[in-house]
Amino acid sequence: MLKILVTGSKGFIGEHLVNLLKQQNYVVLEYDLNSTLHELNDYLIKCDLIVHLAGVNRPLNKEEFYRGNFDLTKYLVKTLKQHDKKTPIIFSSSIQVTLDNDYGKSKKLAEDLLLNSGLPVYIYRLNNVFGPKCKPNYNSVVATFCYNIVHDLAINIHDENRLVYFNYVDDVIKEFLKIINSNNHQGQKDLLSLANTYECSIGKLANLIYYFKQEITSSRHLPLIHDEFELKLFKTFCFYFSDEGFTFNYASDERGYFLELFKSRKYGQISENMSYPVIKKGGHYHTYKEEIFYTVIGKTKIIQQNINSGEISENIVDGNHPQLINIKPLYTHTIENIGQDNSYTLMWISEIYQPQTADTFRQEIINN
Repeated sequence: MLKILVTGSKGFIGEHLVNLLKQQNYVVLEYDLNSTLHELNDYLIKCDLIVHLAGVNRPLNKEEFYRGNFDLTKYLVKTLKQHDKKTPIIFSSSIQVTLDNDYGKSKKLAEDLLLNSGLPVYIYRLNNVFGPKCKPNYNSVVATFCYNIVHDLAINIHDENRLVYFNYVDDVIKEFLKIINSNNHQGQKDLLSLANTYECSIGKLANLIYYFKQEITSSRHLPLIHDEFELKLFKTFCFYFSDEGFTFNYASDERGYFLELFKSRKYGQISENMSYPVIKKGGHYHTYKEEIFYTVIGKTKIIQQNINSGEISENIVDGNHPQLINIKPLYTHTIENIGQDNSYTLMWISEIYQPQTADTFRQEIINN
């Protein structure tokens, strides 16, 4: 199993990456601000691959840009060469290298150094990366808007028509994992970017987040989601809305995954269900809990059957044509992915799931 050194392991992207690498049983060597130079040297000797995320973007003075973004990269390359190692490096750069600022200039110097190092490198020019756990009022407009709007704080917009390009943190991690999991680490001389890059104006971004808050606190509980960007933005929003100290569970198996997004004693729970094609889930009923299913991507078939009368209702739901489906108490129900791609369904449940009072009883649909 590969030993992977992650610099900036306690940062926003680093924390997401480290958690997933550990889930996949990789040996992860974590380097961050509290690590020592001795530890870094030891890790550089041991590691089989480096994901270089460490950097500085909010320094007290401009010299720190170059120490954190260029000098550290220079040290990694120098140390590897001293030990005659050709360790592959995945480097997170930034689209700001095209701008005339010290952050961009320091990242560009690091890019050039890596490209000329003779090491196998993969350089990604990332856009504005957003997602759960990103620090608000720091360097992410999405995190700042979500946090401030959730907490009824003001947001500042200088130009609502300005277009900004975004990358979602899970897409970044998946891209890095494709390289890590590959059998051939030869590097790439071309600068790389993510296929999943989203364009949104600052004004539209703010309006979407205000809309999410309006809907989640209404009797509808689920906003209308029109595309993947809005779904990822809503999942991010839920992280900042959910500050009541609950644990959020994630479960995955050969059928897909189930992710709890939002919990509130007042508003209930919102979860996301992902199913692979032809997969059917469910086969249970509730005696009092209310639910709403809303497929936002893909095509699903939702069947409900009254446990007393045997009456059956069926809904075909396409993510391209939004439709909220009310799941009735005392109706056993299933949801099946009948499309050719993965399906994503938001599910609102009227109360937080508690194993001891789950109000969930197994019963399959009975066809007459």
